[in-house]
Amino acid sequence: MSRDRLAALVALLPEAAGLALPKAEVRLGFGVKDVDARLGGGLAVAALHELYGAAEGDAPAAAALALLLALRNGRAGPIVWVGEARARQNGRLYGLGLVELGVDPARLLLVEAPDTLAMLRAGADAVACGGVAAVILAPHGKAAAVDLTATRRLALAAARSGVTVLLLRQGDEVPSAAHSRWQVAAAASARLAAEAPGLPAFALTLLRHRGGVTGFSTILEWNRDRTTFGTATAGGASAAAFKPAGAASEQRARAA
Repeated sequence: MSRDRLAALVALLPEAAGLALPKAEVRLGFGVKDVDARLGGGLAVAALHELYGAAEGDAPAAAALALLLALRNGRAGPIVWVGEARARQNGRLYGLGLVELGVDPARLLLVEAPDTLAMLRAGADAVACGGVAAVILAPHGKAAAVDLTATRRLALAAARSGVTVLLLRQGDEVPSAAHSRWQVAAAASARLAAEAPGLPAFALTLLRHRGGVTGFSTILEWNRDRTTFGTATAGGASAAAFKPAGAASEQRARAA
């Protein structure tokens, strides 16, 4: 997808008339005081962030988290999802599911690339467009082509344009230029009155942060009505806001 074509698509969206670039100091907060304070106010908006599924079955949780972070980054404009055609076998975005999360499907621009290199090219064009709110890259499998050089280009482009880049990853960690790296897993939701479905919950572990933030783990719930995360509850009481990342890793290892 060329930059001209992307810009033309952006102009067709209802929010296009009010687009504005954020200042460099703008942060992407989770909405949880302890977590955001630990991150210096939140994640950098104009940066690349990686989301690794904790296990093969956690890819949907990582994808959902990417969409919710894109929703909270404070920028107007579309959210561009760039994926590979081969990833269809792992599932596709579902409109009704997006609505349940509080994401307006009309705000999404979906790009399907034939392979990883085409995905990177389309993603780079999208990140360079200042009218975009966020770009989510969804490669298929481990995607060796998404290496240190490729991620450095994406990170530099994000810093120039102000666009948030969220990269979904699978498999073992590999070197990259991401500003932060997270491990994401689905977590059990707290029961609500009358056995109503609980709020979506995510178990998050900060694996790496270029700002020197020490790794930690937390379980957060998503409230679509307030468009914010909150500290997850267990048995009616608030769970710990965060704990050292190593403790969560050891607990998962014992459970396995």
